[in-house]
Amino acid sequence: MTDREWALIAVHAWSEGVGTTTHDRASGGCGRSPLYCAWTGCQWRALPDRFPPVSTVQRYCYAWRDSGLWKTINFHLVATARLALGREASPSAGIIDSQVAKTTDVAGLRGYDGGKKINGRKRHNITDTEGHLVGLKVHAADIQDRDGAVGVTASIRQLYPGCAIYSPTAAMPEKN
Repeated sequence: MTDREWALIAVHAWSEGVGTTTHDRASGGCGRSPLYCAWTGCQWRALPDRFPPVSTVQRYCYAWRDSGLWKTINFHLVATARLALGREASPSAGIIDSQVAKTTDVAGLRGYDGGKKINGRKRHNITDTEGHLVGLKVHAADIQDRDGAVGVTASIRQLYPGCAIYSPTAAMPEKN
């Protein structure tokens, strides 16, 4: 993450008490490391040495999750990106989809997706028409898409009240 990109979200992180030391504020070490994990998909223990200790990074990541900071940061980044493209800040339409990923036996939440024959997790996500992520919910893989769609749609209603949701797998209306 560049310094310019970090500057867009740092103000939100500091307001939640993340990065309270001078070093953290200057480098964004504690704030940038959860984003590094999310971007690369690396395990906590595989963080490069330039980041703070794993226990510190986990604490910040979970604090951001529990306080809703991830959602706030994403909301502001989507609005900023849409405005830069000359669009309205809030999307009026979204596209919903899901994906199943395998997990190991020791990984908490999991289920069996009979259609894909996979043990693991399923994520339902909603993007705007520009491809920006506006909603995400992770479930056990045994959740049907129709049930998972209800949860992820409900999760964005407060932030994006006028957003109509479309599914790429739903039957397209017939043309006359």
